[in-house]
Amino acid sequence: MNSGILFLSLLGFLPSVIPTCPLPCKCATNIIDCMSKGLTVTRLPAAFRPSAEIINLSYNRLTSIPSGLFDNLNSLQAVHLQGNPWECDCDILYLRSWLQWQQNRTFYRDVRCASPAHLQGRVVAYLTEDEIISTCQYWYCSLALFSQLVLIILLFLQAILVIFIIIYLQRFRRMAAEARSTTRDLYQRADTWSLQEHPRKP
Repeated sequence: MNSGILFLSLLGFLPSVIPTCPLPCKCATNIIDCMSKGLTVTRLPAAFRPSAEIINLSYNRLTSIPSGLFDNLNSLQAVHLQGNPWECDCDILYLRSWLQWQQNRTFYRDVRCASPAHLQGRVVAYLTEDEIISTCQYWYCSLALFSQLVLIILLFLQAILVIFIIIYLQRFRRMAAEARSTTRDLYQRADTWSLQEHPRKP
């Protein structure tokens, strides 16, 4: 029976029997080593095998951790996260929450904010929710300001378009009035010429 399962797994019919090691990491039995691989948030593995006990993500280019990445790793004991340029804005909320649930929180004292400037050097696990939300509010305020600026520009362009339409309509009406006046003059002159050429008999 065991030999049959092994044969099927080798053929690829049971890919979940032997968990794969996510690229570009190196894996041992229960250790996943992704140290110094130039990983960013977009290049980070989408998931790690459930049996992982230690994950090394240190010295990469991570600014945050995708929400839920560590949630289903029941055997996980430690994640090495130092040496990354963590951006302590809205996207850091998941990592902060996960760190605060760890019993060995002192192990993560080197996980510090690289930005924004007023939080630079702060330990992520010890950030308050208000401090992070305040950075989110700045971001939302900037977005709102940009949106208002775009709206003002659009309204300005719309106003210019309306002015051009009004000017065009006025010119069109003036031209139409001149055309009607010219047509009346032509009819009147035609009637005058007709009377001159064919005078009425007494």
